[in-house]
Amino acid sequence: MRRLRTTASVLDACDDPLVRWAAQALTSGGAAWEHNGAVAVHAPSLTRRRRLVLSGPAEGVASLLAAHGRGVELRPLMSRSLALEVAPLMPSPWVEDKPFGWMDRSGTLEPPAEACWLSTTDGVTPLLQAAMPDSWAWPGETGVRRWAGVHAGDTLVATAAEAWSSVDVGFMMGVAVHPSHAGQGLGLRVCQFVASSLLSLYGTCALFVDNSNAPAIALYRKLGFTYRDLTTLLPAV
Repeated sequence: MRRLRTTASVLDACDDPLVRWAAQALTSGGAAWEHNGAVAVHAPSLTRRRRLVLSGPAEGVASLLAAHGRGVELRPLMSRSLALEVAPLMPSPWVEDKPFGWMDRSGTLEPPAEACWLSTTDGVTPLLQAAMPDSWAWPGETGVRRWAGVHAGDTLVATAAEAWSSVDVGFMMGVAVHPSHAGQGLGLRVCQFVASSLLSLYGTCALFVDNSNAPAIALYRKLGFTYRDLTTLLPAV
């Protein structure tokens, strides 16, 4: 089992955008390892969770999970298809947690004219409270870098954030459209703007999505994103 001591070494060892996104943790107290082609990144605080992000061949992932996957509030995160392969290889029982979605894309994307980066976040919190009170990103939260929006007159009616971006994976969170302006394509526009900007900066753009939120998944697919289920494997109680 080999310790990966820098973000660059993680990027050299793994092509998976999920792991490459988690590699940012090595600049803020995280750690990473490689074993038999598999990579694990321990991220002490990434999107509000203490995560162990894993990818690679199932046998290597199982070894890394056995060695580094236990700890208070640690969330071992991987593709669901990989988790189903790994669970039977573990020496003691592990159980699958509720899956959710990861979507990413690379390349370039034309920005729409109607959206822009906001010079102030004054209208973002009221909009999130009205449209997305369970948002994972809020103004002023650690890792949340900037907000984009679409206005109707002087009122902010759609928003999305850049949050928790890594060296080569820009991350989009906090997407919300005011209920009174739903169905007007504003979510598509603000997401297209943020994705276009992140693609130009990082080369890849990614996001989390509720796997039961079919309209949101369809919107991101229109923008060229591909979907996969993620889950966590937790030690059985």
